[in-house]
Amino acid sequence: MHHEAPIVEFLGLNFNLSNVLMITVASAVVFIIALLSTRQLAMKPAGMQNFFEWIMDFVKNIINSTMDWKTGGRFHILGLTLIMYIFISNMLGLPFAIVYDNTLWWKSPTADPVITLTLAAMVVGLSHYYGVKLKGVGEYGREFFRPMPFLFPLKIIEEFANTLTLGLRLYGNIYAGEILLTLLVGGLAHAGVGGMLAAILPTIVWQGFSIFVGSIQAFIFCMLTMVYMAHKVSHDH
Repeated sequence: MHHEAPIVEFLGLNFNLSNVLMITVASAVVFIIALLSTRQLAMKPAGMQNFFEWIMDFVKNIINSTMDWKTGGRFHILGLTLIMYIFISNMLGLPFAIVYDNTLWWKSPTADPVITLTLAAMVVGLSHYYGVKLKGVGEYGREFFRPMPFLFPLKIIEEFANTLTLGLRLYGNIYAGEILLTLLVGGLAHAGVGGMLAAILPTIVWQGFSIFVGSIQAFIFCMLTMVYMAHKVSHDH
């Protein structure tokens, strides 16, 4: 079902107020989780601290699978932030969507290609930044001409392809999940008693599957981020 986006113009630029709202909500949720998890640190973690330390160890294992910790340890906070932010963003649109006057206000921010491609561009940009920082301009530039100089155009194309695939993979999975949930809920609203009973089970099953997909997509985005970083900063790549 198609709904309009709340677009406003400011200083010649168009802003999607739904995206602004959902980005703010996702950021606030991540901040609150981090704050509650680290408010009362103890040697024997329990509750939220235990949960947060588990996520930290999970991200650390992702980094260790792509590069050595001496090099990759600097990306620990980046990976932790990405996996939490993307997971929360993926989950926001699952319980419900808020539509007012045919305008969609509440949805998963990662169901918008502008947001996912922005995240992907940020990751690819950071990989180049740290590649130059850790290897130097000359050494990093020579990487684009190895092992053979004529591969340079292909490596440039690869950078754009990495950005597109990283962003569009996340967007496609989350958007498709929300569209199907919208159709199922719409069927519940307009069906009779028999139709409602028939649609309840598929809706619950798809909700559970969407949670699984959202979790996997957060993991994949974090994993690919560290893979890209490793390719740029490790001397053995």
